[in-house]
Amino acid sequence: MAEFPPVTTEAWEEAIAKDLKGADRTKKLVWRTLEGFDVEPYYRADDMADLKHLGTAPGEFPYVRGVKGDNDWHVRQTIEVGDDPAEANRTAHDVLMKGVDSLGFVIRNKEFSAADLDTLLRGITITAVELAFSGCGVYRAAELFIDKIVAEKLDPEQVHAVFGIDPLMKLSKKGGWGCAAPDGAKHFDRIRTLLDKAPQYKRLRLMTAHGTLFHNCGASAVQELAFALAMGHEFVVRLTDAGLDVDRVAPAIQFDFAVGTNYFMEIAKLRAARMLWANIMAPYNPQRGCSSKLQAHIQTSAWNQTVYDPYVNMLRGTTEAMSAAIAGVSSIEVLPFDRAYEQPTEFSNRIARNVQLLLKEESHFDQVTDPAAGSYYIEELTASIAAEAWKLFLAVEELGGYAAAFEKGFIQEQIEATANKRDHNIATRREILLGTNQYPNFNETAPAEITAETVTRGMQPASCCCGQADKEPDCRPLKPYRGAMAFEAMRLRTDRSGKEPKAFMLTCGMLAMARARAQFACNFFACAGIRVIDNTFFASVNEGIEAAKASGAQIVVVCSSDDDYATVAPEVFGAFKGTNTIVVVAGAPACQPELEAAGISHFISVRSNVLETLENYQQELGI
Repeated sequence: MAEFPPVTTEAWEEAIAKDLKGADRTKKLVWRTLEGFDVEPYYRADDMADLKHLGTAPGEFPYVRGVKGDNDWHVRQTIEVGDDPAEANRTAHDVLMKGVDSLGFVIRNKEFSAADLDTLLRGITITAVELAFSGCGVYRAAELFIDKIVAEKLDPEQVHAVFGIDPLMKLSKKGGWGCAAPDGAKHFDRIRTLLDKAPQYKRLRLMTAHGTLFHNCGASAVQELAFALAMGHEFVVRLTDAGLDVDRVAPAIQFDFAVGTNYFMEIAKLRAARMLWANIMAPYNPQRGCSSKLQAHIQTSAWNQTVYDPYVNMLRGTTEAMSAAIAGVSSIEVLPFDRAYEQPTEFSNRIARNVQLLLKEESHFDQVTDPAAGSYYIEELTASIAAEAWKLFLAVEELGGYAAAFEKGFIQEQIEATANKRDHNIATRREILLGTNQYPNFNETAPAEITAETVTRGMQPASCCCGQADKEPDCRPLKPYRGAMAFEAMRLRTDRSGKEPKAFMLTCGMLAMARARAQFACNFFACAGIRVIDNTFFASVNEGIEAAKASGAQIVVVCSSDDDYATVAPEVFGAFKGTNTIVVVAGAPACQPELEAAGISHFISVRSNVLETLENYQQELGI
């Protein structure tokens, strides 16, 4: 203590004020999150005084630190099950030998039969792995699976299975209840029948609240959390109103969340999710502890994935899986890096599996429970997310619950407003998608199999799987998409235009500023697939002009200092006057009005809307 005496908060603030030299502390240091709250530049023990969730152990109410005493999780891989379940069975056996202990089966066949289920699970010890079923045939799969485990008299404590039954997601993606109109009662009646079918199997989670849907529509962490909890609560309300006990309903619900690249925010989101669900369940006075324990399956973000520079998706998936593992969850699936544009390959599936195996076997993330506990920053984030999500959850409840709020358009309005803001942030680089709107691979060209349809693959609304023809939606559906899609579509237009537009960096004047602006401009134009010709430096403007003319570039970017632009930019502009060459000034110099008066109309800077600006250049280039 004598060597490192304590520093008061006042002393920290005095030092900050001195360093800021009168600048506004809030504008300079306080981060206003997309989730609707402020994050301070630092936190101290004093900030934790009012946080009621502190002081509990893992496995204790309200389960902020986890629903169990350890941090082990299941490694999941999803397998498509089409008309040949034997093929899916072979794939399942293969991945079980490669570290997977949770098999996700997407049942595409609505006529899925008991024989198909036997074929699918042939040679798989049901009590040794977690099984997860989803897809159009999930109801049928659930009925058949329950019949199978009852007939085989399997130990109820050893059977762990999850079913992605979620009529609320159908409503959300289709804008209606389909054949279960007008209020989805048929779906919930069917769920009740399944719950009554084998009540001794208490480790079957038949219903899933899909928070991933909201994430992949561009929602914030708070919105994803609040709306997923509202989904889960609607399951509880509808089924308890139908006469089922809360201790039969609540443990049968799983929550699926997506995890994005906002590392600490995602850790805090999952910790807050457990706390909120425990408090939502408390008024029901459940007798089983598991009724208050939120079981979470995590999928890495599809919204973040990119078609261009796709290997960056490996890095995104790794940090996202780390967030989930640190937060503590039931199971994790890392999406293959190429999923956005092709059927995942053996290589991409292997990399996806190995991300989790590295976290477990080499980094030992499964050996420490809630390592984030006690971090002033993460504890404050947890409390802030919980507070904002609770407000939004209550707003949904006041409208009559999830389905009623959705039918009134409230949920769509909330998510669309956030998605529009995120799209603007990506267009203006306030939110970075590496390799897409910043630091693109200059030499990359989309291979021939990438098309405009490929860019939007997997983002269309789900079709009705009840055998009834699709109809016009009763309300506005949610629309999943990827954040990179607008930039990718723009770049693809260049790649498929049959042209090879070039942007030439005319660097002159002050070397340091010329190089900095050339680097900025190269990254700027490469985002649209425009080939950049970078140059270290030209000793004179004339030398640069001659080199630019010889290059045949359609765009010439003047890269210099603000002081030099007053003379350099008009000289370059005059050299290309009367040609089709576009002269661009890199920066927003004080002399911009004078340059505009001289006829220069193209400027790029950190304040530019990159997407709109580049689309305008494409139009000028005839792309």
